[in-house]
Amino acid sequence: MSSGQERRCVITGMGVVAPNGVSADAFWKATREGVSVLERVTREGCEQLPLKVAGEVRDFDPTALIEERFLVQTDRFTHFAMAAANLALDDARLGATDGDRSPFAVGVMTAAGSGGGEFGQRELQRLWGQGSRYVGPYQSIAWFYAASTGQISIRGGFKGPCGVVASDEAGGLDALAQAARTVRRGTDAMVVGAAEAPLAPYSIVCQLGYEDLSYVDEPTRAYRPFTQGACGFVPAEGGAMLVVEEEQTALARGAQVRAVVAGHAATFTGPSRWVESRAGLARAIRGALEDARCAPEEIDVVFADALGVPAADRAEALALADALGGHASRVPVTAPKTGIGRAYCGAPVLDTAAAVLALEHGVVPPTPNVVDVCHDLDVVTGRARPAALRTALVLSRGLMGSNAALVLRQGDQTPS
Repeated sequence: MSSGQERRCVITGMGVVAPNGVSADAFWKATREGVSVLERVTREGCEQLPLKVAGEVRDFDPTALIEERFLVQTDRFTHFAMAAANLALDDARLGATDGDRSPFAVGVMTAAGSGGGEFGQRELQRLWGQGSRYVGPYQSIAWFYAASTGQISIRGGFKGPCGVVASDEAGGLDALAQAARTVRRGTDAMVVGAAEAPLAPYSIVCQLGYEDLSYVDEPTRAYRPFTQGACGFVPAEGGAMLVVEEEQTALARGAQVRAVVAGHAATFTGPSRWVESRAGLARAIRGALEDARCAPEEIDVVFADALGVPAADRAEALALADALGGHASRVPVTAPKTGIGRAYCGAPVLDTAAAVLALEHGVVPPTPNVVDVCHDLDVVTGRARPAALRTALVLSRGLMGSNAALVLRQGDQTPS
C-alpha cells in the first residue's frame, strides 16, 4: 500500500457509537481509563435467555441524530452506522459536494455479520400474530446486511463505489482494506466501517449456537482473554465509521491526516479451528507487514483479537511469536474490547479507532477485567501505559474462520 508510485490512503475522520461512549472523544476517554461497561443484558425479551452479560449501547437517541424518514426504514444496526458516519464526516469536514468535488468521488463500504435482527423479529411477529397486511414495506430492506451502506450513501448523496463485505467478524478490517483499494484506484474518499446490533431476542437466540459464547453472569469475569479464567466472549452492539481518503486530496482541502492505512492481509482457516488459526493469523500478520513494508520490530503496539477461548488465545499468542519473533514478547498488547464486548464486524473497526487515538496520544489503553495473564505476551492491564507509538497492528478473527491483520502508521510518517 505504501509504494511511492501509489496513492497513499489516510484516515481523516472517525465516528464512534460504542457501549462506552457515543463520539470518538467519549469512546477514547473511557477506553484510556480502562472503564468496563459490561453489564447484565436489559433488553426486553432477553430475561430468560442463557446469555446474561453483554455490552449495550444505552446513551443513544437515534431521533436526535437521524431524520425520521430514515429511522422508519432502518434497523438499530443501521441507526448506529448512520450516526457514526455522520460523526466521521463531521470530523473529516467532508461533504458529498465540497467545492468542486463530484458526488461520484465519494463511496461507502461497510461490513456486516447479521443485519437487522430487531427489525426482522418485529415484522415477523406481526406477520404471524396479525397477518401479512400488518407487515411494513421496509421489512424487505431493513434486515438486509447491506442496508447500512445503502442508507449512508443515500443520506449523504454519495454516488461513488459502494459495497458491503461479508467475511465474518474480520470483515471490519477487510472493509477498510477494500476502501483503501478503492481509493488507490482513483476514488477520492470512502466512508467505511461497521456497526452491529445483535442483542435483540431473535439475534441472541441465533448466537446461542456459538460454543465460544460466555454464559458467565458476573460482568467482571464473563470476558477475560489471555487468562486462566478465560471462558469465552460476550457480544456487544455498536461500531465505528471512518473516512479514508487519498492523502494529497485530503491535504489539499486542509484535512487532518489522523493515520495512514499502511498494510493489510487476510486468510481463512475454517470455523472454530483455533489451532489452525495460529498459522492463518501469522500469515495474515506477515502479509500485512509486507504490504506496509514494515519490519516486525517496528510494531509499537498490538490490538489483539482476544477471543477469550483458551485454545484461541494460545493460537493468537503463538501466531504473534511466529510473525514477530522475539519482539512478540516485548511489544505492548492490548484488548480494550474486554471492557465493552465484541461487536462482531464492528469490533475490529472500534479497535482501529482506538489504535488511531493511541497513536495520536502516545498511550496504550489497558485491557479491562484482565489481571492474571498466562501467555508470553506483554498485555497492558490495570492502567494506560505511555509509550512512543508510531506503528500499530490490529488483529481480528471470526468464528467462521476468517483472519485479518491491519497495519496503521502515525499520520506524519512517510513511507520508507
